[in-house]
Amino acid sequence: MVQEEHDRINRDMVLPSVQQKRPTMSWEMKIKKKLSVPVLIGKFRPGVGQCCQQCTPDSVRKKLGQNSFLGFNNLLNVNETQTRYRGWLVRRVCCVLFVMGRKVYGSPVSNRSERVCQSNRVKEVLAAEHKAPEEGDGQGQLDRLSPFLPLINTCISSGLLRLLGWVMLKMFASMFGSIQVNLNHLSALHRATQEGSLLVYVHVRQSIVDCALIPLMLFCHNLRVPYTVCPFQINSASLRSVLQKVGVILLPPSAASEQEVEMDNLHLLVMTSLVRELLHEGQAISVGVSAQSGQGGQWLAHIRQLIKEGSVPDVSLVPVGISYDCVSETNIQVDVGFRSVLKFLCSLLWRRPSGIVRIHITQPFSLKEMCESGRCRVDEWLPLQDLLLPVILNNRAKTVFGQRKMSWLLPSSHHMAKPEEPNNPERNLNIAIILHLIFSANSCMAVMSTSLVSSLLLYRHRKGVSTSVLCRDMAWLTEELLFRNKDFGFGGSLVEVVHHSLSLLAPHLIIAAAPSRADPFIVPRPTLAAACHLSFQAQTVTHSFILEAVGACAVSAMLCEVAFSGVSSRVRSDGVEGDEVKGDMEFDVVLCQSELTERALQLCHLLPPGFMPPCQSSQSFALDAVHSLVRCGILIMEEIPRDTPLCDFLKREGTLTWTATDEPNHSDSDCEDQELRSYKISQPSQCPEMLFFLCSMLAGHLRALCWTTIGLDLIDAPLAEAEFVAQIHSHLRGTANKKKQHYESCSEEAAHTAVRTLIDLGVLSEQCREEGVFLGVTPLFQLSENRQKLHHFISQYLYN
Repeated sequence: MVQEEHDRINRDMVLPSVQQKRPTMSWEMKIKKKLSVPVLIGKFRPGVGQCCQQCTPDSVRKKLGQNSFLGFNNLLNVNETQTRYRGWLVRRVCCVLFVMGRKVYGSPVSNRSERVCQSNRVKEVLAAEHKAPEEGDGQGQLDRLSPFLPLINTCISSGLLRLLGWVMLKMFASMFGSIQVNLNHLSALHRATQEGSLLVYVHVRQSIVDCALIPLMLFCHNLRVPYTVCPFQINSASLRSVLQKVGVILLPPSAASEQEVEMDNLHLLVMTSLVRELLHEGQAISVGVSAQSGQGGQWLAHIRQLIKEGSVPDVSLVPVGISYDCVSETNIQVDVGFRSVLKFLCSLLWRRPSGIVRIHITQPFSLKEMCESGRCRVDEWLPLQDLLLPVILNNRAKTVFGQRKMSWLLPSSHHMAKPEEPNNPERNLNIAIILHLIFSANSCMAVMSTSLVSSLLLYRHRKGVSTSVLCRDMAWLTEELLFRNKDFGFGGSLVEVVHHSLSLLAPHLIIAAAPSRADPFIVPRPTLAAACHLSFQAQTVTHSFILEAVGACAVSAMLCEVAFSGVSSRVRSDGVEGDEVKGDMEFDVVLCQSELTERALQLCHLLPPGFMPPCQSSQSFALDAVHSLVRCGILIMEEIPRDTPLCDFLKREGTLTWTATDEPNHSDSDCEDQELRSYKISQPSQCPEMLFFLCSMLAGHLRALCWTTIGLDLIDAPLAEAEFVAQIHSHLRGTANKKKQHYESCSEEAAHTAVRTLIDLGVLSEQCREEGVFLGVTPLFQLSENRQKLHHFISQYLYN
């Protein structure tokens, strides 16, 4: 019985494009067919989706003893076995019968608008704006709140939800080959629903499809369909009316963007009251958070505020990781009507399904436990300029210990944390929750086949690679990720997986095949669109190797310093003469652990949000980064010979003397002499290539920072934030076009991230005016000498 279940799972996980047509490339014969990707085949799988043991240990205990692998469910594989009927006719209409048999939970909205208008927070803001008298009745408030009434009255219609569920199943069947859902934590969601727990689903925004996948997944598994926060503006009145009747909370029609809405104090208070009413009704909520700007995190701040006030006892947060083989565009036209929707649905009839979607639901954890236990620490948060400016400008050897504060993840005009309170612990705790959820959602994302191919082409074989070598590296990278407990969203033989990935990435690749070559040669297209797409697809691999990437960049920085200092390195030539030397690089350098950890710690502060676990200190993360290079064989611990054994020396010094103390910070590891630890570069032939591969993962972000620092010379006077970012983006594109390479460093996302990092670093200053926020270079960095120091500090981590 167990074998049959695993066979069914493996059949569902076969790549859809491979099922239709087997690859017929000539290089297939060069690869042994017995080679296969060692995932989704066996009985044991990496365990993903566990909640944080440090911040929420009580939530972890609820899952103990329930770690059996339950397999996957393909949402698009609807057949008669999922209905109560059998027969030829049932097979033709099984999707309709399946949708009609799903359980839909009610959504009462009888007097929700009155309850929202009568809330104290809404009354106070109306009185403060002098747009409603303090003794005014509810009708006057309704007139002021009329633009928000359609949002407040958003409901879930059972009949319309079933109809839309059937449409989405048909639509996604034309877009994707399969939508796989990990069933391991669905049982926990069912128990939480039966116990009356309030569930809030959180995902990282990647595509507009995210907003539809989570409700469809829950609908197909008889779970409560959540109210979904949609960050896209839709101006079509008819389409808005339909979406609001299936639980989609839209932006107000008058709002130009989500950022503008989050700065509106009245909208924030209305939405806080709406969240309170939805939770009082027992409804679930689905929120998407942007990993770059933090937009969407306001909803989590609303929920946190309600728990603090006692309006809501507690909620269970459920991070959701969604992985795509091929991500669709995230932009949506604002003037979408039914005609456009019907035209889009008709176009799907002639479209072949491509790509796979994998959805991982993590274990629910208590938000109240995370906030009130005191385990989520924010007392060590410091501005980035306090952490790095002394090192950059004064060349100070030691870095200030602390965590980087990212206050921009919540708008500064938030009513719960005033901008004149820079060290507001409640605001910092809200930001810590947002960071924790972004990291949790990113960590549980499955690695797709296109992610592996994109990372290899972008970071290891930028100048091109033959298909046979690409297959070999795919097998190696798959094993490395399995060692890191990462789950995969694909299965099948190695040839099938590579063929499937190349077919999806074909618009961004140049595949050259010649009669003289045994297998095709693949080169990434030297364009902005291709580089940005490959970089986006490779992010899950970068998240998996972030420790090794930080450690490799720290090693590269120290080797560059050694090279510039005049210390030579030898290359074992193996008898090869001339300029081209083949063999293993042999560095006559010893890297001190303390200095190497210091370099890694400084680089940690420059990482974008979502890479570092927020519940781990930067010092611990930097030390783990160094140790990770030892585990993967890049570094070897250097043994220093001693005349006296270390144990005798420490005994003579009194370090190993037993003490009768209950000091909690005392540890036996304190006796280790950290200053005596040092490392050398290992000599295996793959070590330099592996080191450069890891360094390349962060090169795009660091190079964008370097180019932005150089571009500050070209910007005059303070500019509006949007115009400033646009000029930086134009400068990055111009630099990449001039160099004809490194296009992944000139995306709009890279420009936003670089500008935000320079603001936190104190290079750019924010000036609030009536027209908006203006950015300008601070007097300290108007000096070219200081900008050169900043550029040198960042560029030291670029290996090339």
